[in-house]
Amino acid sequence: MGLRIEDNASLQRLNTFGVAARARRLIILDDEAQLGEALDAAAAAGPLLVLGGGSNLLFTGDHDGTVLLIRTRGRQVIEPDGGADRPAVVAIKAGEGWDDTVRWTLDQDLPGLENLSMIPGSTGAAAVQNIGAYGVELRDRFHSLRAVHTGTGLAREFGLQDCRFGYRESIFRLTAGSPWLILELRLRVGHAFAPVISYGDLRAVFADRSAPAPAQEVAQAVRAIRARKLPDPARLGNAGSFFKNPLVDVATCQRLLALDARMPAHPAGDGGPVPMMKLSAGWLIERCGWKGYRDGDAGVDAGHALVLVNHGAASGRQLADLALRIRSSVHERFGVWLEPEPIIIGGL
Repeated sequence: MGLRIEDNASLQRLNTFGVAARARRLIILDDEAQLGEALDAAAAAGPLLVLGGGSNLLFTGDHDGTVLLIRTRGRQVIEPDGGADRPAVVAIKAGEGWDDTVRWTLDQDLPGLENLSMIPGSTGAAAVQNIGAYGVELRDRFHSLRAVHTGTGLAREFGLQDCRFGYRESIFRLTAGSPWLILELRLRVGHAFAPVISYGDLRAVFADRSAPAPAQEVAQAVRAIRARKLPDPARLGNAGSFFKNPLVDVATCQRLLALDARMPAHPAGDGGPVPMMKLSAGWLIERCGWKGYRDGDAGVDAGHALVLVNHGAASGRQLADLALRIRSSVHERFGVWLEPEPIIIGGL
């Protein structure tokens, strides 16, 4: 199959918010063998935007350049599971769906990713954002990745330290317009990893168990919790959590707890030089009265205040404007600035 190229392409079906936007050029990469041709075609049509599942971005306008849609496929175990001392290593092409990757590892009897079940998006994008849920982050299972510089075509291997993983961050996101295109992600999985069920709702599910919970059961519990709490993007346009949980210093946290002792707050545990506390962005937003709010087709989910939703025909600009209003109201009441989790294409 030849390289698929479309000019003046609609992006509405390629983002989970379902907002209308267009790209000067859309290139669909199914085969790494066509990468050089794809980069050459992209260079002729303005700035390059790499797109995976479209689940962690918001278009506030058209993209006056090229969108490179990654649809490469392939998974394999490249190092077998050696038990407690030597986990398996699996290699996953960037275009594979993330949740499909989690299911595949569990089908191979390789636990470790179960807490990250049902997170939308592609496997390559999972590393860009350092996805995390229920006490596990991607960096906890990371081995390495393979990427290519979009300007030079030079391939490079990235180890854990090279990626500069942080809270929903990596070098691939920290650098605006990152020149690196992730081609393959390698992860450590297997029986070296014990179930992680100490986090909130997940702990409650297994509170009465004396034996360790099997990975498949943990995955099922995570899926049930997420289905209960978060709207399905296929039915209601959204990008999951729109704001990151803010990190504040201990003094700020104590000040806020003095105002309302019910405020959720936990040690950030990021190993930084200054102890930090992680607050619940959803709690802050709900206390400001935004849960279930709707302005035209742009709104806040009625079940989870952290999720902005498109009820049908909202534009990306309308959703961004709503996010700005929410952000300002939280700062006015609590003195805390919320940071968007999705990448805003066109600016907030």
